[in-house]
Amino acid sequence: MKQRFLFIFLVLIAVNTIQGQGKTTRIGYIDMEYILENVSDYKEAKSQLELKAQKWKQEIEAKKLNINTLKENLKAEKALLTKELIDERETEIKFQENEMLEYQQKQFGADGNLMRQKSALAKPIQDQVFTAVQDIAEAKNYDFIFDKSSDLTMLFSNKRFDISDQVLRILNRTDKREQLTKKQLKDQEAKESKENAIDENPAMADRQKALDEKRTAREKLIEDRRLEQEAKKKEYDDRRKAIQAEREAKKNGTVSEPAKTTEAAKTTETAKPGETAKPATTTTEPATTTTEPATTEPAVDKAAERQKLYEQRKKELEERRKKILEEREAAKKAKEAETQKTNTTNN
Repeated sequence: MKQRFLFIFLVLIAVNTIQGQGKTTRIGYIDMEYILENVSDYKEAKSQLELKAQKWKQEIEAKKLNINTLKENLKAEKALLTKELIDERETEIKFQENEMLEYQQKQFGADGNLMRQKSALAKPIQDQVFTAVQDIAEAKNYDFIFDKSSDLTMLFSNKRFDISDQVLRILNRTDKREQLTKKQLKDQEAKESKENAIDENPAMADRQKALDEKRTAREKLIEDRRLEQEAKKKEYDDRRKAIQAEREAKKNGTVSEPAKTTEAAKTTETAKPGETAKPATTTTEPATTTTEPATTEPAVDKAAERQKLYEQRKKELEERRKKILEEREAAKKAKEAETQKTNTTNN
């Protein structure tokens, strides 16, 4: 604790000295935990270590369960045992308890296997982070860069001074450069130059963020339209296939079983008393002529349903478009307010 306050005191003295000399002080910070959690190699190794830790916990729980079983057995049989046997069992229980505590301390203690393996996993990446921080500090003239996740207490930290994402980009660039061709490397350097310019200019970063949001909204709108067109096309194809099937049925003179049954029933009902009803097969031709009105009514209902669905989708797209316009207007007003606030602060 004393060392922490001494460090803060020395930093404040250095800042005041630099400001007294008329030099602008640049201060930044990183979040080491955030950086480690976003490095793929570290995440994979950490998940494997967590599996080990889970296995150690299961072994400890098994030892505890065995000790509890011994205690319960001793409690149940104590009245039947001699003093020597009771002392022997209590000694055995005590020995296993000590063994379990030693194992727990060995795996999860302050200097146990879990802590040592965590440190071993993080150290190579931390070394890369320190190198990246030094490169950023030299390139962009930072005077101080702190680690937010360390023992140094930061009561407040403005996000625009956070260079953790810059450090992550440098780490990812190092891994990617080894696999890039010359053309890809040139494109990567142009992209890095643009990212560095955005990091240096907060106003440009806000502008880039607004552009990204607009592009995302535009891509979403295009995707919605594409899905709507595909749905319409599928609907049209289904309707065309149904019409073709209907025409083919009329051409072949085929009729569905329900229609035949209906015509047969009608023939039976219209037969005079004492006369034999005509065979149902003689009514095949009228049955084919009556199928058309039966199929047109569902087609009308289906067309009305499609029109209703189209109107509903059109209404949803219109509401989504209005919402996007409102969000853009709100973002624009917020940006203007931020710019006005910055200008006021500078004045």
